[in-house]
Amino acid sequence: MVADPHPELVLAPPPGPRTMDRMSFLRRRSATPAGPDFDVLAMDPGDWPGNLGAGLLPAPDGTCQGVFLRYDLFGGRGPAMIIGNLPEGSPAREVEEDEIPFEVGQLLLALENEEDVTVVGTEDMPVLQGDNLLIVRRLKLSESRISCVQFDRSDGVLVTIAAWDRPITDDLYALLKPLPAELFQQG
Repeated sequence: MVADPHPELVLAPPPGPRTMDRMSFLRRRSATPAGPDFDVLAMDPGDWPGNLGAGLLPAPDGTCQGVFLRYDLFGGRGPAMIIGNLPEGSPAREVEEDEIPFEVGQLLLALENEEDVTVVGTEDMPVLQGDNLLIVRRLKLSESRISCVQFDRSDGVLVTIAAWDRPITDDLYALLKPLPAELFQQG
C-alpha cells in the first residue's frame, strides 16, 4: 500500500465503491455542520454515471481544510477521477516542487498503486470556463497513466483534478460547477 503523503491529515475515507450512496455518508449523527465554509467546485453527482465518494480534511479546531470528491466508474470498476478543493492555509497544499499533489496521492491509494510517482514538469495553459479565463497548470508526472491539472479560483481555493488512464480535456471544465457547502452538511 502507498504511504499517505500527508500523514498529519485525518481523513474520513470514502466507503467502498459498491456501498456509496450519493454522498449520504457525509452526514453526521449530530446536528453539528460537517461541511466546508466555501463552495466546492466539482461535477454535479447527477452528471456522473458511476459512484461518488467524498472526504473532508478537518483541522483540529473543526474547520474544513479541504474537500476531495472521488468519482468511480460504473459498478465499482475503480476510481477514474479525484477533484480536490483546498482553501488557502490548508496543509495539504504544502508540497515540495517535485512532490505529487494531495489528490494524486489519494488516487494512488485508492488504486492500491505502490509506484513512486513524482512531478517531472508543469505547463501553464489558458482555458475558458464559461465566461472565465482560467490559467491551468498541467502537471507532467512520472506515471504517464495519471493526468493532473490545477487552477486557482478567485476565492483562493486551489482546485486539482487527477484522472487515471484518461486525458483531462477542455470539455471537462464546462462540467464543473459549484456544489454548495450545504450539500456537505446535515439537513
